[in-house]
Amino acid sequence: MDFYQLGAVPHDSVISAIAGRLTGEGQRLLVVAEDEALLARLDRQLWDQGASSFLAHGIAGGSDDARQPILLSRQVDAPNLARNLLIADGEWRDAALSFDRAFYLFDTETLEAARLAWKLLSGREGVERHYWANEDGKWVEKG
Repeated sequence: MDFYQLGAVPHDSVISAIAGRLTGEGQRLLVVAEDEALLARLDRQLWDQGASSFLAHGIAGGSDDARQPILLSRQVDAPNLARNLLIADGEWRDAALSFDRAFYLFDTETLEAARLAWKLLSGREGVERHYWANEDGKWVEKG
């Protein structure tokens, strides 16, 4: 479980970087957020990467969900068979524990929820926690 404290770093750029790295390794990703406006913004961001770095993806509910390497959804259900989950809205979901790897993004507004999730996962068998913060443009592991 990777906790990413965003600070001044925009959601979109962090999600694009993680998604690009995973798909480059041939892995699939499910990105979850309750807010449809956030999902729409992410959809545009992934399309606007440019021809050389376009990230193939779709918004859940389409006929090709199973084929999408990156699927944007309001539900923690992975019809694309993703084994990686990215929680984009800072709302912890216990279903994250059923994935091989989960990325939990949080900002100042969702800091308390992130702290609670961190504590709840403490000592939990089979769960490895990592806390990342951005310092001078680089992600540094803090815990």
